[in-house]
Amino acid sequence: MSTHPDITIYHNARCSNSRGALALLRERGIEPAIVDYLAQPLDAAQLTALVAQLGVPVRELLRSKEAAYAELDLADPARSDAELIAAVAAHPELLNRPIVVTPRGAMLCRPPERVLELL
Repeated sequence: MSTHPDITIYHNARCSNSRGALALLRERGIEPAIVDYLAQPLDAAQLTALVAQLGVPVRELLRSKEAAYAELDLADPARSDAELIAAVAAHPELLNRPIVVTPRGAMLCRPPERVLELL
């Protein structure tokens, strides 16, 4: 297996989709850089850059089933992208996963097989 510092997975080991995407990478001999974003939360600037790489609305990256989503009233359409990013920076569990970044692009890999589109 070879290490690929140019491939990064934003990973939560408790998430079956995240484990599945990592397993698919490893089955192909790829050991990506693993970012445990719960242990090492991304700040607003890092999240903003990640959203830009993904090219999707911030809302698509939110986990609406998390308690913090309701507590912070993030379903309110009046919330700005900056407010949503600040909420994820403060509550990293709100970030949907796994997010995989490769030289070919970045993608939320749900279902995990979507990671294959990036290889």
